Amino acid sequence: MSSLFKLMGIMALFFASTFIAVNAMGWLTVEQIQLWFEQAQSLSALTVAIIVVSLLFLDLFIAVPTLSIMILGGYFAGAYVGALAALIGTLLAGIAGYILSAKFGDKLVNVVVKDEKQRAELRGHFRQHGVLMILLSRAMPILPEVTACMSGISRMNFTTFLLAWCAVNLPYTFIAAYAGSISSLENPKPAILTAIALSVFFWIGWGLLRRFSLKRPVRVD
Repeated sequence: MSSLFKLMGIMALFFASTFIAVNAMGWLTVEQIQLWFEQAQSLSALTVAIIVVSLLFLDLFIAVPTLSIMILGGYFAGAYVGALAALIGTLLAGIAGYILSAKFGDKLVNVVVKDEKQRAELRGHFRQHGVLMILLSRAMPILPEVTACMSGISRMNFTTFLLAWCAVNLPYTFIAAYAGSISSLENPKPAILTAIALSVFFWIGWGLLRRFSLKRPVRVD
């Protein structure tokens, strides 16, 4: 299990470094993104939706504040358009992460984990617990991208991955967009409470996963 968390930790550090780098340069800040949405709203809800999709897909390569983007999308485009755009963006990012990692991820695994048996155990651990990890991946930023990439690296069945990815992101995106749609600058309370509630819910789930499920012995195929 240590090899699995080592690899996931390295991937998380990489994604985190992109977030730190772009913010240090003043790019893709929440304030800047909000300004884009304000300008796009004067054109159409579709323009806002395109920005939401683009930013959430970009999250696979450069970490961005995904929950804030979903909430802002709901605020500027409405609950349904915002949720649909957020779902499309997260789907594109997840599928791209899976495919790219399935094709090129072995190179990273071979560098991080030298022993072939440990590499097999790493993949086995994720295949065994990966669905739960995906379902709880919204516990923290960056974890969704890491689990999508790990799904490809471990050769998780694509249909299984897609169903798990949709199962968590469909309600998540709608809740976030809806909270944004009923919020305002004068009353941001719904968005703030939703962000806190979602984070607490997934954090508790992730804690239970680590405490119980991850202690089970792994099946190595």
